[in-house]
Order: sequence, then structure tokens, then C-alpha cells
Amino acid sequence: MQFERGPLVAFAAVDRRGAAGVLSKTLCGLSARAYDLRHLSHVTACYVRELMPQITLKGNPVKLPGTEVKVGQKAPDFSLQDASLAEVTLASSAGKTRVIAAIPSLDTPVCALETKRFNEEAQKLGNVEVLVVSMDLPFGQKRWCGAENVTSVKCLSDHRTGQFGKDYGVLVEGGPFDRVYARAVFVIGPDDVVKHVEYVKEIAEHPDYDAVLAAAQS
Repeated sequence: MQFERGPLVAFAAVDRRGAAGVLSKTLCGLSARAYDLRHLSHVTACYVRELMPQITLKGNPVKLPGTEVKVGQKAPDFSLQDASLAEVTLASSAGKTRVIAAIPSLDTPVCALETKRFNEEAQKLGNVEVLVVSMDLPFGQKRWCGAENVTSVKCLSDHRTGQFGKDYGVLVEGGPFDRVYARAVFVIGPDDVVKHVEYVKEIAEHPDYDAVLAAAQS
């Protein structure tokens, strides 16, 4: 058996005892021969899972064990905290287009510049809510926004559970950025359908602002 050419995928088998394991891999543009499953008498199901995009931090790969969000799907709901410790969910901005920027931390140079850029752009956008989400504590987010006069975007914290990071595929596992976000931007329409996704390939770089703004206004 030959696997079809395509994106990086992992092939796994699950047996009746609940054990699961990756049996074989195929890389983009390459084919790989299937693992011989005939000796696995307990195999009851096989499935294919597309792996997350490859993201790096200063050239070093990072692990993102969460779920990749894709254009056209319904946006996952979330529960985050704002600067007043109030809960903010996807429904909190119902009827609006949302631009959600996931960042590592406001207290880093690229994240600070990105948040300021979205703060400027948010003032020009009609019926668009811009959310900047990180694992920073709400107290730190409030301090930073006050010091930088950032008032047109909402900075939200996922510090309690990291569930947003898992559901949106941005929570890093292991290494120096363990439990910190990778950089990504999502545009979600008023119908809660995802219109644009960018997982920035290198965390230390900026997203494509023009593409984000075009999607938000389309």
C-alpha cells in the first residue's frame, strides 16, 4: 500500500485496550510504504490526523499539541478574562467580525508592536472587535495597556486553563516557551465562521497585517 502525496500526516492505530501509537509518517510531497498491520490482531480502527504547521522560535522548532483551526470551520468557543477579571466568550462579540491575535507576551518587542498596530487599525474598522490573547495575567495586561495608551483592542488572558491555546492550536508545549503562545491571527465572521488563519511560521516575526485587514473588511 502506498500513501497519497500530501501534507504531513500521522497514521495511527487504536486497539481494543485503548492503546494508540503512530505507525508511520509521510512527508509533504513524499510517499511512504504502509506499516504491515497483519500481526496486530487487536486493531479495531485506523485514522489519519494532519499535524500542526511547523512553527519555529529563532529557528528552533516548537511543539504545538493543540488543534489547528482552518478557514471555513466554526470558530471554537472560549472563556477568557479581561482586565477587570470579567469573563469574555465568543458570544460576547456576537454579530461582529472578530480579529483575534494570539501572542506570546505583551512584554516582548514584537508583541508590543503588533498590539499597537492592531490598536491603530481597530480605530478604522467598523463593526470589528479586535482581541489580543495571551497567557499574560490580566493585571499585567491592564498595566501594559494603560502605560501604552492602548484602548481600541481588548487584551484577554488565558492564564486559568490555557484552553483557548489548545483549541486554537497556539499553546506551546516544552522548551523555553512552555505554556506560552505561538504567534497567530484568526479572523472570524459575524456568523462565527473562520474567514482567515495565519500561524506565523517564525514566532519572532510579525503577521501579515494586510491579509488580516483585508479579511476583516471582506
